[in-house]
Amino acid sequence: MASGASTPTVTRNEESTIVSFGPESGMREECGLFGMVATNTGNDINLSHLIHLGLVGLQHRGQESAGIVTSMGGLNDPFVTRKAMGLVNGAFTDEDIINLKGNLGIGHVRYSTQGLSDTSNIQPFVVESLHGLIAVAHNGELVNAHTIKNKLLKHGVGLSTSSDSELITQLLTHTPECGEPNGPNWVGRITTMMQQTIASYSLLIMNKDRIWAVRDSYGNRPLCIGKLLPTDAFTENRQVSQHECEAWIVASESCTFHAMGAKYVRDVQPGEIVEVTKQGIFSKAIVPRPEAQPPAFCIFEYVYFARPDTVFEGQMVASVRRRCGKQLALEWPADVDLVSTVPESATPAAMEYAAQLNIPYLEVLCKNRYVGRTFIQPCTRLRKLGVAKKFGPLVDNFYGKRLVLIDDSIVRGNTMAAIVALLKKSGAKEVHIRVASPPIKYPCYMGINIPTKEELIANIIPLDQIAKEFGADSVHYLSLDGLKRAVSEGIKADQESGHCTACLSGEYPVKRLEW
Repeated sequence: MASGASTPTVTRNEESTIVSFGPESGMREECGLFGMVATNTGNDINLSHLIHLGLVGLQHRGQESAGIVTSMGGLNDPFVTRKAMGLVNGAFTDEDIINLKGNLGIGHVRYSTQGLSDTSNIQPFVVESLHGLIAVAHNGELVNAHTIKNKLLKHGVGLSTSSDSELITQLLTHTPECGEPNGPNWVGRITTMMQQTIASYSLLIMNKDRIWAVRDSYGNRPLCIGKLLPTDAFTENRQVSQHECEAWIVASESCTFHAMGAKYVRDVQPGEIVEVTKQGIFSKAIVPRPEAQPPAFCIFEYVYFARPDTVFEGQMVASVRRRCGKQLALEWPADVDLVSTVPESATPAAMEYAAQLNIPYLEVLCKNRYVGRTFIQPCTRLRKLGVAKKFGPLVDNFYGKRLVLIDDSIVRGNTMAAIVALLKKSGAKEVHIRVASPPIKYPCYMGINIPTKEELIANIIPLDQIAKEFGADSVHYLSLDGLKRAVSEGIKADQESGHCTACLSGEYPVKRLEW
């Protein structure tokens, strides 16, 4: 379960309900995976530098710790490992990157949902198996972790961390029931693990000279494949042949490809086991979903978590967010002088909302990008300042005007109440709130830290009273059907798709969860 969740304090009087929480005011990301296999051991692509850069591009997915494991890829070559708490750029020294020599490697950035936030839980995990060392990086959260843990302990397996990712790693060391009469059977091992774990995970598994890329059969967490192109293909805009590739890449999001001169190829499909070697990418198996259920890709990847330049299911995240803004304008227009946003993931929705209603779009908040999500408030003065340390009002843009503020989602609501107060104190005549996603009413146990039901403002306060709670002139949310429409519009008709909306609808894709 999500670690470190704060407990709400609820104070009621005749005028309003004041809900106070700890320092975290919203959802927090899961984890980010990045792996590479060089196609030619003779070329010099500085693999460790590129993995480091790839993790920087995924930093928004995890900000507690980072780790990289590399190998030269020979039968008896050791794994070189570097791990540390903190952000990617602070976790590795220049010497670390130089010493991470190899022809293949995997990296991980972490935000804990299961397991403590400490050094013992930093991924990738490395263990010895019957067929040599394996390194495992995991994004997600096992819904049946307790059962798996007890099973392993009963079989005499010792566990050294509190992370459910270690459970996956240990399952992979077990010989599959089908046996291994002809040597290593990693497809059998991975398939057996997948049949026991159900959801939720995307995985990178490194062994000897190859990486296995895996998504659970529901496809709940993202994973995609890219290829590193020759440098002159970007710098000189040279036409690239289909077979030119300096390395194969697997990552949680495609947004990280462009910075290193790589090209998006495709998503790893739900339930798919992909073998990545210097010879290419090979789909080895697809583990079916129970009872032929539809896929359940997390819809909040589109709403909030992913970078806007990422491609999921053949469409760019920014395009989906724009369609959410358009649909929101159709459902809940506002009679105002300007449209703005809470920086930054709601910006595409806000701009499309403004365009749809032919209302000017202007920024009203300047975000301090260097405060950080885990900003330590060392004194009473800074604690009382609240959002003022994160946002500065652009007063000239909205003084004396009516504005509508677009946000991507509202979780606990304490940040939004403070923003409305800041804007009105700074001269806004009216502040209306429009949310480009439905109310969040249910917790997530599949890899995202959404708070308990008792912490979600949509459960604490009736929707028709939330505007009063925020001090806003009105508050309205995008409908669930509207969100689904915005997401599905860009998916090809012949492409299998399905989305998990559990945090919005209460309809979980897995029948039995250990809550």
